[in-house]
Amino acid sequence: MGRRPRADARRNHDRLLAEADAVFREQGTSASLEGIARRAGVAIGTLYGHFPNRRALVGAVLRERNEALFDAGEALAGEAPEEALRRWVDLVVGHAATYRGLAELLVDGVDDEASELHASCARMADIGEQIVSRAIKVGAVRPDVTGADVFALMNAGAWTREHASEEQAARLVSYTIDGLLVNGCRSA
Repeated sequence: MGRRPRADARRNHDRLLAEADAVFREQGTSASLEGIARRAGVAIGTLYGHFPNRRALVGAVLRERNEALFDAGEALAGEAPEEALRRWVDLVVGHAATYRGLAELLVDGVDDEASELHASCARMADIGEQIVSRAIKVGAVRPDVTGADVFALMNAGAWTREHASEEQAARLVSYTIDGLLVNGCRSA
């Protein structure tokens, strides 16, 4: 049976997560880890003691948000397949655009089994695959569309949102989804 962390270690962990969230929002995921540690009032060694690398820190900061995202994705099983696809893509684009640079980390994490982000990226891709499969089965989406296509679309949308605007990203994602549909256009 493992010991509970000391109270000061737990406080340091929680402060690091709070400061990392604030710094990532301000500066993106490539922000200085030393700066995060300094803002949390701890030494860089303390940060690395809790989080061995940047991806581990990002994964820890996103843990609760990821779970909420996965729950929302799984709840889409009851919606019409086209609507579920649009909603899932919108949810993930918003999630991946939380921090500048996050979309790139997610793209890298899906194929890197050693990445601390791999499990959450794989789960996002799996939910997308399930949604796409349902949409193909009912004839709403072209049969050559894959979950990997949708994962790439979501990350491209998040990247566009980071570098252009939310509105432009939403338009480009909508145009692309329209192209995935069997009828090639949005249903009424």
